[in-house]
Amino acid sequence: MQFKHPEILYALFLLVIPIIVHLFQLRKFQKESFTNVAFLKQITLQTRKSSQIKKWLTLLTRMLLLACLIFAFAQPYTASKNQFNTQPETVIYLDNSYSMEAKGEKGPLLKRAIQELIENLDPEAPISVVTNTTSFSNTNLKSIQNELLQLPYAPNALPFEAALLKSEKLFSNKPNSPKNLVFISDFQEQQKPFSKPLDTSYTLHAVKLKPQVESNVSVDSVAVTGKELGKLKLRVFLKATGPTAGTVPVSVYNNQTLLAKATIDFSETNVTTFTLTENHIPNGKIVIEDAGLPFDNVLYFSLNKPEKTKVLHIHHQDNLDVSYIERLFNNPEFEFSTTFLNNLNYSVIENQQLLILNELTTIPSSLINAIQSFIKRGGYVLMIPNSLANLQTYNAFLEPYNMVMQAGITSEKRVSKISYAHPLYKNVFEKQETNFQYPKVASYYPVKANTSSVALAFEDGKPFLVTQNQLALFTSPLNKTNSNFSEYDLIVPTFYNIAQQSLKTARLYFTIGEENSFDVPVAMQADGVLTLHYNEQTTIPLQQYFNNKVTITTTDIPDVAGFYQVQDKQNPISTVSYNYARAESKLSYQNLENLEQVQVSSAINTAFDTIKSDTKINALWKWFVIFALVFTCIEMLILKYFK
Repeated sequence: MQFKHPEILYALFLLVIPIIVHLFQLRKFQKESFTNVAFLKQITLQTRKSSQIKKWLTLLTRMLLLACLIFAFAQPYTASKNQFNTQPETVIYLDNSYSMEAKGEKGPLLKRAIQELIENLDPEAPISVVTNTTSFSNTNLKSIQNELLQLPYAPNALPFEAALLKSEKLFSNKPNSPKNLVFISDFQEQQKPFSKPLDTSYTLHAVKLKPQVESNVSVDSVAVTGKELGKLKLRVFLKATGPTAGTVPVSVYNNQTLLAKATIDFSETNVTTFTLTENHIPNGKIVIEDAGLPFDNVLYFSLNKPEKTKVLHIHHQDNLDVSYIERLFNNPEFEFSTTFLNNLNYSVIENQQLLILNELTTIPSSLINAIQSFIKRGGYVLMIPNSLANLQTYNAFLEPYNMVMQAGITSEKRVSKISYAHPLYKNVFEKQETNFQYPKVASYYPVKANTSSVALAFEDGKPFLVTQNQLALFTSPLNKTNSNFSEYDLIVPTFYNIAQQSLKTARLYFTIGEENSFDVPVAMQADGVLTLHYNEQTTIPLQQYFNNKVTITTTDIPDVAGFYQVQDKQNPISTVSYNYARAESKLSYQNLENLEQVQVSSAINTAFDTIKSDTKINALWKWFVIFALVFTCIEMLILKYFK
């Protein structure tokens, strides 16, 4: 039992006064002499005993009466916590990720959760609400009810730790204020499981919403696997969670035009390949029919007319075998040109995307200045040294990039280490190869490159191919006399991806929420701006202008899946596609039964009933007033009827 005004309890000491008065009362019985005292003495003794009992009973009832009045004015109550003079704080985290589209017993989990919040919350009570995309701080249900009813789904769910941290920040710093965090989610499995942080001042209530059916089929990815005889091969990959319906129809569209249709039987495969006559599909989409989550039934992609990457090959010796480089870039994706150093027209450098310096014996200072300016404007350089290289001129070029070439060493070495995580080899290998024929070199240049990234290395760990931002450097000549690297398949993805990095044309599609970057080959004025257009919306993305291209970078924006047209003022240039991440498609959930210091429930009303019972105040002052009246009646009965 607690008291709202405990200081009034000091008045209980005043109950000593009637006790003192009773014990030291001044009134005494008077004795009267009488001739026959035998009878009178007996009556006197009986009267004195009755009087003493009556007085003690009267004293007791009056003291209890006064004590009840004092307790009533102190306003006693019972509660799990001290609730007086404090305002309870409630923060609600509402998971609005796409996995909450799954249907429960009464409809989609998110929509039903919002309806139950409206039914269980006091419209005027102060609350704070956090979602994956928005926050409502120090408000009430009445003010945000319309926003909650129109709350959109978010493409990415916050990690549990980030969601808890975001919610914690909405609590005040009042030490005695009761704090409750209601975490409403389906608790889809994440890399780091859900748990309560240590040393928190709030009570965590986890409300786990469960869908009726835990099955879903999604369009996982799409890839172009080949172009032959004017036909395009498009491979579509599906992914399923839980039991599937067996066969799933798959359709390919360009805008609203149906290009092809097939059926995938999941008992046999989850992949299908379409052969299309169209090579230019700017507004393509893969559509499946599935009763699970709706958001992942469509995947948008854009296959624009390919932009050619301009590659300039500069070499020095007339007898140098450059046929392997010419074969590598003999592709419609590249605009390849080659020249001797003596015949180089420096004015054409600024119009290129990639320069290949192939085994130059010396690098003139004029070329060094031109290349450094070229790199500053966004160009890429691939450098292959000569076995008779003038290291002074080489290092004059490499010094700004924190690289130093040392004297050459004639020693046969094998190229046996591949950095599979390097951007050049991302998505090149299905698995890490451990047993294959390694290329070898007869001589090489040791290179000190502390800030560079090693893509290929010799068996002793020394670098064979290092990259530093827009510069790639081989440490050994690649001619057939010194190396057999040009005879191995590894050279194809190496040179191809270096060239692709020099002009990062838009991929088939991008994923919303990730950092995406692509180049638009366009010459613009200094104050020109490229925009992304989606329906009636126009977005200005982060962009960097170079001499002959613009690099566009997007992260959180755009946030809606679909086709976006890249425009220069009102002139359309190309189309890019964005899709939601497929992480929400996996309907796999965390078990919360063994969580410590977390009150777990399966319904929102259960969680709020628990909060109400924890913070309920039982006022007891009325009972003490009733007791005071009872003792008053008892006293009156004693005075009137006690003989």
